[in-house]
Amino acid sequence: MEKTLAVVVVIALVVLFGADQVRSGASDHRYKVGDLVPLYANKVGPFHNPSETYRYFDLPFCSPDHLKEKKEALGEVLNGDRLVDAPYKLYFQGEKDSELVCSKKLKKEEVAQFRAAVIKDYYFQMYYDDLPIWGFIGKVDKEGKDPSEYRYYLYKHIHFDIFYNKDRVIEINARTDPHALVDLTEDKSVEVEFLYTVKWKETNTPFDKRMDKYSHSSSLPHHLEIHWFSIINSCVTVLLLTGFLATILMRVLKNDFVKYAHDEESAEDQEETGWKYIHGDVFRYPKYKSLFAAALGSGSQLFTLTLFIFVLALVGVFYPYNRGALFTALVVIYALTSGIAGYIATSFYCQLEGTNWVRNLLLTGCLFCLPLFFMFCFLNTVAIAYNATAALPFGTIVVIVLIWTLVTSPLLVLGGIAGKNSKAEFQAPCRTTKYPREIPPLPWYRGAVPQMAMAGFLPFSAIYIELYYIFASVWGHRIYTIYSILFIVFIILLIVTAFITVALTYFQLAAEDHEWWWR
Repeated sequence: MEKTLAVVVVIALVVLFGADQVRSGASDHRYKVGDLVPLYANKVGPFHNPSETYRYFDLPFCSPDHLKEKKEALGEVLNGDRLVDAPYKLYFQGEKDSELVCSKKLKKEEVAQFRAAVIKDYYFQMYYDDLPIWGFIGKVDKEGKDPSEYRYYLYKHIHFDIFYNKDRVIEINARTDPHALVDLTEDKSVEVEFLYTVKWKETNTPFDKRMDKYSHSSSLPHHLEIHWFSIINSCVTVLLLTGFLATILMRVLKNDFVKYAHDEESAEDQEETGWKYIHGDVFRYPKYKSLFAAALGSGSQLFTLTLFIFVLALVGVFYPYNRGALFTALVVIYALTSGIAGYIATSFYCQLEGTNWVRNLLLTGCLFCLPLFFMFCFLNTVAIAYNATAALPFGTIVVIVLIWTLVTSPLLVLGGIAGKNSKAEFQAPCRTTKYPREIPPLPWYRGAVPQMAMAGFLPFSAIYIELYYIFASVWGHRIYTIYSILFIVFIILLIVTAFITVALTYFQLAAEDHEWWWR
């Protein structure tokens, strides 16, 4: 069942990303002299909060009579991209000097709108032939000590420096003219002429290397040193845990096994202590076994999803500014792997002698999706209220609901039916007693919450440096591209988690606490 699902996922992803490559490269990115190369304005927002973005023309720039929006894939919309034709016309190898975009009289309200944006350090983002461009829309002159003496300026002249190799665009930089400014300090109407200049230069950089400059920042020597330090730190943690576990297993358990093997009679006469004392209770089924099985199924699905994402990252699908590829992959792979959740949850539930497998299947389907749905509703409502690009259009919401209804749910049910019919039995190595043994009073640090904190500390210490870089790319302007190092840290995380789980479970059983399942 799982092998079949894995094959289906791989085929779907190849088709999906193959189609995406064809769609975005329909023109093959080759141009003749004088061809109009597509330039799209994407969004604007405060530099210090990259998660807060708005449509480019929400600010009163020169806008065409009919805004032409670019058709976007599902991942691009989820990513908050809203591409429209920009007012600048950049022809291949066509130079322009102080070309007029438009003359516009800014009303008082529009001046106040631009001023508020300048105060918040607004930047703009555009895409030229799929290459990202950024720039600030204005500046604050803080010559006076008092904020009331600050002056606010709007940049009105953009310089585009474009590099080409034969018939292809390789690089583009946008810079604003620091001398072409419009004073926005006072609340009064202002006449503005928006201008742009285009310069073309030839380069020897090949087309397939044009995205490298965007990933170099995370591959700089001092960054790599930090990443390798993180890996060495994690490896030391693994070695310490390995030694710790080896000591426990070799000293404590080996002695017990030898004693039981060579002297069974005397072992029976001895009073049992520690983990041996509760052998008749260890494999007693956990409380809330339906929820337990659902959590196991959902966790297995998310683990499989993570592995597929890593595979795609390592083969180079998520190159910098491949807009929305990660979000598309997350939605599609999650939908296609729901059968794994259904199979594992129902199979394990039936092993625990559960009878209502249909309810267990519904619980599995809702355990992750339902909290995610409520969180999405809240965030989307906030985004709609602020008119931010993070707000999903109604059509996209319908598409996601259809994917969940027509793909995720049927595969979940099929997986559940396969799990129910798998006829797997729970085979405990020892007989469970009829009545549960009373758990002796335990010190506070053996409670669930302190043990969770202890179990979480070591895995967190193994990955916290990588987490910093991931969060800096999710909520900041950094770009994360060193997936190979992330994969090594992920493997170390799995090992550390497994080791700390074995150690803490052993200590729990040694303290005669047999309720270990949920831990």
